[in-house]
Amino acid sequence: MNSPEMHDVEVRSLASGGAGIADLPDGRVVFVPRTAPGDRVRIRIVKNKPRWALGVVESLTQPSPARREPTCELYEECGGCALQHVRYEDQLHWKGRFVADALQRIGGQSVEAPTVEASPLEARYRNRVTFTLRRLRSGRVIAGFHALDKRAHVIDVNSECVLPEPSITTAWTELRASWGPGARLLPAGGRLSLTLRATADGVVLVVEGGEAGWDPRALAEATASMHGIWHRPARGNETVLVAGEDAEDQWGADRFPVEGQAFLQVNRLAGASLVEHVVAIAGEGAKAVDAYCGVGLYGRALVRAGWQVTGIESNPGACRAARMNAPEGLEIREDTVEAALADSLPADLVILNPPRAGIHSDLVPVLLEAKPPRIIYVSCDPATLARDTAALAAGYDLERLHAFDLFPQTAHVETVAVFQVREQD
Repeated sequence: MNSPEMHDVEVRSLASGGAGIADLPDGRVVFVPRTAPGDRVRIRIVKNKPRWALGVVESLTQPSPARREPTCELYEECGGCALQHVRYEDQLHWKGRFVADALQRIGGQSVEAPTVEASPLEARYRNRVTFTLRRLRSGRVIAGFHALDKRAHVIDVNSECVLPEPSITTAWTELRASWGPGARLLPAGGRLSLTLRATADGVVLVVEGGEAGWDPRALAEATASMHGIWHRPARGNETVLVAGEDAEDQWGADRFPVEGQAFLQVNRLAGASLVEHVVAIAGEGAKAVDAYCGVGLYGRALVRAGWQVTGIESNPGACRAARMNAPEGLEIREDTVEAALADSLPADLVILNPPRAGIHSDLVPVLLEAKPPRIIYVSCDPATLARDTAALAAGYDLERLHAFDLFPQTAHVETVAVFQVREQD
């Protein structure tokens, strides 16, 4: 048996996924999870590639000033957080660097790292948490998050996680205590996804997977903290309410019905600051398009600021929520953005708030031809923002950047980029 490959290294920076970056004697970089810039560590190589390697910490020789003790007792084995061992002010610094580095490396833009607005809460901020449940052949049930070093494995989580809002932690521990041996009160199936969402009316459970025809009445009776239970079977296309009542969530001046997996930001306080920022930089204007509008948070706020807004959203549940008590001046189109954007232009402003994959490539020529004066792009992934920035550079200049920490203790960062149409010579 070969001896493990060991090295003593000093961590010099963080990668966008949260792992520390150090240099090996042969010139390759090595990624070392759970390290902080300035750490001196002895590492064991667990994966070798021609240009990089992956290492794990064997011992911490000298800790960095940026390091702190994580508060979660499962942190060393759970893959849910990546930066809990890094001081919060340093987390914010590096998240700004993630954005600037991606824009330079992928987008060809040399920019200063944006300011990252701190979340009002570093912990207990998540109003939505998804757990994975696995039934093992032994009859044992494991439910929690994916493991740090083995993504196929699930770490059993009870009340240890420090990220959920308190009501979710209470509901989760109650659910675990109530589902019975082998989780028999949940749908049959080897693997389930269980999402708990805190709403203005109470906690809602969304169960994805398992067989159709599940009777949730026994579980509903055993879990007093659950306001409603939704189910989407493994072979189903629709998430339906199967027990309890419809719930609504309160976001600023608006209430929205919660239908299954309709998207709302998981960090209420930081999410509200994000919306306020977008409306402030939008300023005054006549017509705006809110692409990937979801439940219409930006569109509603813009209408209250004097805009006429067309929202585009493909999710039927989100469209129903966006239309609920919608102010006059907000029109919602249920369609994909790539199919509906061209017909929704011209406009003075386009807001792009795409999923992590970024905007569809078909949108770029539409925007370059219609030339809306400004684009506000709200991104949850620096890499796809950088890719789309490079594509828009044919007709737009990146005017400003600002970022928000909606996910403390993780490597995720939300970025707001403002693009100004380039004047023709």
